[in-house]
Amino acid sequence: MIKNQLKTFLLLALLTALLLWIGSFWGTSGLVIAFIFVIIFNFGSYWFSDKIVLKMYHAREVSESEAPRLHKLVREVVQLANLPMPKIYIIPTKSPNAFATGRNPKNAAVACTEGIMELLNDDELKGVIAHEASHIKNRDTLIQVVAATIAGVISYVAFMARWAAIFGGFGGRDRDGGSIMELLFLAIITPIVATLLQLAISRSREFLADETAAKTLHNGFGLASALEKLEHGIHAKPMPFGSKATSAMFISNPFRGGLLNLFSTHPPMKQRINKLKSMNF
Repeated sequence: MIKNQLKTFLLLALLTALLLWIGSFWGTSGLVIAFIFVIIFNFGSYWFSDKIVLKMYHAREVSESEAPRLHKLVREVVQLANLPMPKIYIIPTKSPNAFATGRNPKNAAVACTEGIMELLNDDELKGVIAHEASHIKNRDTLIQVVAATIAGVISYVAFMARWAAIFGGFGGRDRDGGSIMELLFLAIITPIVATLLQLAISRSREFLADETAAKTLHNGFGLASALEKLEHGIHAKPMPFGSKATSAMFISNPFRGGLLNLFSTHPPMKQRINKLKSMNF
């Protein structure tokens, strides 16, 4: 757990260092403008993302009488994790998946698809719920927003740099030795690096949520078995609606296909499963 927390810290530090390096090219004025726009957007998303994403996936809040099994398993997990009871939602699709959302533990929600409840047994579903509860406990929504804000500022400044490359010169203070090659590097390469660091942070948080879930339940085999089933289940029945921009929220990428591991929001499933199975309690 400490290793994954340290990895997140180092990745955030690298992302911040990249931003400061960009500032040496562009100057403070461009960064201030970028920060204003990106912070407003991302922290607006931080406060309202739960409502937005739940609506996007047609999630319906369910009472204990409507979903007794799901309520029972969630209650057992949050008691072990020392968390408040979240709101519980069901997503009307046979694609097996789940996610947690909410800006803090007191304003959290756990959403499961109809497909995941049909596919998994109680131990497996409990492992999935523990994974989602771990995201809530580890404040991953806030961490992802911080990473997205820094990466967003870098992308915004890179966008301005592309316009500067077209019309000539830097938008901020001049820099001795500045060249068109430096400007093109700033405009094209840095946003790619920022995106790779942001995705690496997402993958490290998934590993941490797996580890935290297994420690909460004192057992990693239920979650490992669930991930094995989800890998095949999602391939057979990918999510029929929603947005790929929300892929990182789910326990597994809900859409078919994907690029190289470096461009993935989740670690390789086999690696996650092997780590869970190797844990000792």
